[in-house]
Amino acid sequence: MYWGRAKEFLEERGFNVWDYVEVSTERQVFRGVIMPRTQLGDDQHLVIKLDNGYNIGVRISRIKEMKLIKREKKKRLKKEEKKYGKTIHETGGGYVSIVGTGGTIASKIDYETGAVKPSFKVSDILKRIPELREISEIKAEEIMNIPSEDMEPRNWVKIGEKVIQEIEGGAEGVVIAHGTDTMSYTSAALSFMIQDLNDPVVLVGSQRSSDRPSSDSDLNLMSSVRVAKTDLAEVAVVMHGSISDDFCLIHRGTRVRKMHTSRRDAFKTINDSPIGIVTEKGEVKFLSNYKKRSDSRGETWLDKEMEERVSLFKVHPGVSPEFLDFLVDKQRGIVIEGTGMGHVPKNLLDPLKRALDSGIAVVMTSQCIHGRVNMNVYSRGRELLKMGVIPGEDMIPEVAMVKLMYVLGKTEDLREVRKLMLTNMRGEIGKRSPINA
Repeated sequence: MYWGRAKEFLEERGFNVWDYVEVSTERQVFRGVIMPRTQLGDDQHLVIKLDNGYNIGVRISRIKEMKLIKREKKKRLKKEEKKYGKTIHETGGGYVSIVGTGGTIASKIDYETGAVKPSFKVSDILKRIPELREISEIKAEEIMNIPSEDMEPRNWVKIGEKVIQEIEGGAEGVVIAHGTDTMSYTSAALSFMIQDLNDPVVLVGSQRSSDRPSSDSDLNLMSSVRVAKTDLAEVAVVMHGSISDDFCLIHRGTRVRKMHTSRRDAFKTINDSPIGIVTEKGEVKFLSNYKKRSDSRGETWLDKEMEERVSLFKVHPGVSPEFLDFLVDKQRGIVIEGTGMGHVPKNLLDPLKRALDSGIAVVMTSQCIHGRVNMNVYSRGRELLKMGVIPGEDMIPEVAMVKLMYVLGKTEDLREVRKLMLTNMRGEIGKRSPINA
């Protein structure tokens, strides 16, 4: 917080942190919010967050005039949070439950230390995105706060249990705030684990924290809440559809992959088309077939049986068969990321045969981003099929891995495993791969 001369300057004039002010210097006039100061900052500057989202430092000695435009809202926000509890708006017609699990979307700058820290309070969400009031009644709760690289199958179960709890409690839809790096794994896991889903379950994240001017978090979150109020009855991922703040895309939970480390439109639907789009005006438009609430039968429940002893093995030139031998001794299932249409080098045939003879399920996928495996074209593929390797069709490798975990939680019979892996359960397998994918 402010100290020394800066603190005196604010107190003498009756200003508080979070006040919206107009600051006039010799050369320019700025409008913005007075932000807290880091502990390491000097006492000669005020930090102002401008309307465009950027923070600037204004030297006190250069300020000629400072006017109050709007008083800070902290007290009103606390009063509203107390009134509604975990709810920040009451519009009637059901509420959307936002479940926090961690990641960039749940982070903000701590202006006292200068570091990014997790924050998932209702008051913080409301302060950041007051437009949510106009979309829905919102309930928000954080059930874990971990970076997505630390996500494990047991966390999928915990998230799934919370989804069921919220749906049974009356939520119109559930939004899961999640780190982007492994979000596609979680979306696939929930797609398979949640049975007879009758409501929207939407995963959302952000590439950049909410305090950065280029943050994508607000639009992503608003769009995900809008989708959570539709008649969608699937697990989906909602993220920026372009590098601008103009629209978000709705991706099926078993067809999406993060395709860029930092771009705001990093998430793409693979081997299919996005389910829909959320326009700049907030309209939700569905672009392809999707499961609707009216298509659902029965009560939603969670199938928790997942076999964790499944690995994803990437083939590469010079790969040692010892790596595969190690997995054969440790795992119940192996998904191969093969080359091209689904191939492995000759030196992996023996450990693969040993794996299959030992009752280990082996599924073949492709390292190629688009297209599907076809193991009938070349002799190596036919040899693998004859051994008992299961073709993964056009499944994304990580989705095939999650699905195999789910299937092996049901049966150890390799004939049944093969049948289930070749069954399209949640839109993860297409009849044909689009040419322009």
